[in-house]
Amino acid sequence: MKLFNCQCCGQLLYFENTRCERCGSTLGYLANRALLSALTAAGEGRWHALAAPAESFRFCANASHDACNWLVAADGPDVFCRACRLNRTIPNLAAGNNLQLWQRLEAAKHRLVYGLLRLGLPLVSKFEDVERGLAFDFLEGSGESFREGPQVVTGHAQGIITIDIAEADDVERERHRRDMVETYRTLLGHFRHESGHHYWERLVRNGVWLEAFREMFGDERRDYAAALETHYAEGPRADWQQHYVSAYAGAHPWEDFAETWAHYLHMVDSLETATAFGLSVLSGADQGRAVEITIDFDPSLAADFDTLIGAWLPLTYAVNSLNRSMGQPDLYPFVLAPEAMGKLRFVHGLVHRARERKREGSAG
Repeated sequence: MKLFNCQCCGQLLYFENTRCERCGSTLGYLANRALLSALTAAGEGRWHALAAPAESFRFCANASHDACNWLVAADGPDVFCRACRLNRTIPNLAAGNNLQLWQRLEAAKHRLVYGLLRLGLPLVSKFEDVERGLAFDFLEGSGESFREGPQVVTGHAQGIITIDIAEADDVERERHRRDMVETYRTLLGHFRHESGHHYWERLVRNGVWLEAFREMFGDERRDYAAALETHYAEGPRADWQQHYVSAYAGAHPWEDFAETWAHYLHMVDSLETATAFGLSVLSGADQGRAVEITIDFDPSLAADFDTLIGAWLPLTYAVNSLNRSMGQPDLYPFVLAPEAMGKLRFVHGLVHRARERKREGSAG
């Protein structure tokens, strides 16, 4: 995630900020420029952005619920922003604490959309493209333990990502994490994982990458429902750490891809944050020689996967050590075996080829 500065006073700003704490300027996000901009009121709900002074904007309609700080063209047809136009269903905001839960869901979804746009991936609402579009249903579940599959609440099916809003409740999510014996479970992680299923359908299914996918991840034609039942009944494979980024990834090739995809998005976003803060890591000693890694590149544009992993591993060692110094569990509780790294390299190639095709105008 990038850092931003107020165009009025230079104050450091963060992605979700709506007001500059130094000068008081109203802030809005320009998705097509990947910029958070200070605004000046232009009357009748219109705003001028200091980062784009020749244009006029309005806030996304969901700003009225404190659920979005993105802008739309003042004279354009859209009421909702690029991220909020992906919503198909939202919860009843008048019931219980649904508004707060939905706000948390939107914060995570907006971060997902930010990352997908930064990577140059094809992203269109299902309202605009029924066949290849993406949409979100945020629903109230029954409170039962989380499971993916045909009969469950949280999951993906034909471009529709459904999230049980209970996942935005920290207590409920921790209960699910404990019950599912997961070392890592976050709301943003859910969004990134489910987006992996969508992009498998967009970029892999019936395409030139399919055979390579099957060679690396396995045959996705294997019975999905039966595979999940086996995983939940018997637990993960004993040797999963030698093959997968997570225990759940071993359940089925589709889940392996979705978990690897989410992991790749975690890497790129975290490395962008490290670049924004100008981080350098002294990665230890190699035969008495310390190696310093300076993270000073745009990971969304890095064509060489080795550049990403070469910065990622030292960064994770450092942040884990910092957490341990505070008596906290590892921030990054993963060990990447060579096979898992190969799968991440596959996703990297897939993402960059999709960017190229989109630039060429053939990916939609």
